[in-house]
Amino acid sequence: MLKPVDPQPQPPERPVGELVHELLENGKAYARAEFGLAKAIAAAKAKALALPLVLFGAAFVCALAAVTALAVGVVIALETFIGPLAAGFVGMLIFAAVAGLLGWYSYNRLRRDF
Repeated sequence: MLKPVDPQPQPPERPVGELVHELLENGKAYARAEFGLAKAIAAAKAKALALPLVLFGAAFVCALAAVTALAVGVVIALETFIGPLAAGFVGMLIFAAVAGLLGWYSYNRLRRDF
């Protein structure tokens, strides 16, 4: 035959006001922790975006330099009809290649990180 289990001594009941106060404090602590987590996630994403954005900016500057080099080359070519147009075109190709490589690298970094 089974013996009845000895009843454990019951802990004293706490007042409702104390329980509500503890519940509110736990809720506040949870909200603060969630907010801290959201801040940490946002900071990590912002840090990961910094380098690709700088590289996109550098690619944009190089693209502007390529257009400027082409424009200068065209102006000089119109003046003398030989040589400077090729130099302007080569300068444009160099800066366009740099802009393309920086843009490609920053795009791949964005795809990898996000």
